[in-house]
Amino acid sequence: MRIQLKADRDYAWFIKPFFWLQRRNYGQVLIPGKCWGRSPRLFAAVATLYGVINRKRSPIDPVLRSLVTVRVSQLNWCRFCVDINAMTLVKRAGSGEKVEALAQWRTSPLFDAREQAVLDYTEAMTGLDGVRDEQVARLKTWFDDDALVELTGLIAFQNMSAKFNAALDVPAQGFCQLPVQPDAGDPPPREENPS
Repeated sequence: MRIQLKADRDYAWFIKPFFWLQRRNYGQVLIPGKCWGRSPRLFAAVATLYGVINRKRSPIDPVLRSLVTVRVSQLNWCRFCVDINAMTLVKRAGSGEKVEALAQWRTSPLFDAREQAVLDYTEAMTGLDGVRDEQVARLKTWFDDDALVELTGLIAFQNMSAKFNAALDVPAQGFCQLPVQPDAGDPPPREENPS
């Protein structure tokens, strides 16, 4: 970790109910929440946006949302995000097969044409090459413009979250024990903190 976490009691009063819910749902407070919580207004904005993106009535089904969040997490080398999002994908998909095959989604028979189109778009948004018109046209086979905006918002949010956590070197918290790695070679070298 590249920043110090405060004691739970030292966070703003309106953040403490979020921590209580995290303890109830995950058995522990999530480290990224404590990081974002150092800036209470920023925490509130991010929590609100996450709530809108991850709502039950989203036009993007839960398994597809989880495929997106795990893949973005892998590509950004966010250990925490891969950990928690892979756990969620396993729960939503009912097995770990897609989690284990996600880095090879282009060649795996486990992913249908819609999932492949979404993952292709996800990688284009996450990488440096950018999105092409044909990728969007392919998505419109399954998604109207409103759903496409929701999908794009989800990918953008997960990139922000994963980059935030990776930059602060937020560790995994032990939610998913499956090996989930991108197929992009070794992670960027990490300098050891001498302190």
